[in-house]
Amino acid sequence: QVQLQESGPGLVKPSQTLSLTCTVSGGSITTNYYYWSWIRQSPGKELEWMGAIRYSGGVYYSPSLKSRTSISRDTSTNQFTLQLSSVTPEDTAVYYCARSQHLGSSRWGDYDYRGQGTQVTVPS
Repeated sequence: QVQLQESGPGLVKPSQTLSLTCTVSGGSITTNYYYWSWIRQSPGKELEWMGAIRYSGGVYYSPSLKSRTSISRDTSTNQFTLQLSSVTPEDTAVYYCARSQHLGSSRWGDYDYRGQGTQVTVPS
């Protein structure tokens, strides 16, 4: 059973960088042929795929967030991380990490495992 757990600060000040870590257990982030994604959901809005890191290390970003997003991994600890720079109150959301064989999906049905999500608030 693969488990994912998000961790990071719940409050980030405007203009700062949001940093989250996803710790994976029960499976390796280098296992063929999975993408490990970051997805968020803001109040009243649909799921938004932010980006992913592939089992082989390739990184992919949503075009709308590419200029502010960085995703990396540490295979020794089986973790991958999200950094989102220059945050605004619009970035307030529940942030999830999840596993899929599909790239770029915003549908939970395309993910076989996901974390419970972590609330990040950017105050106005």
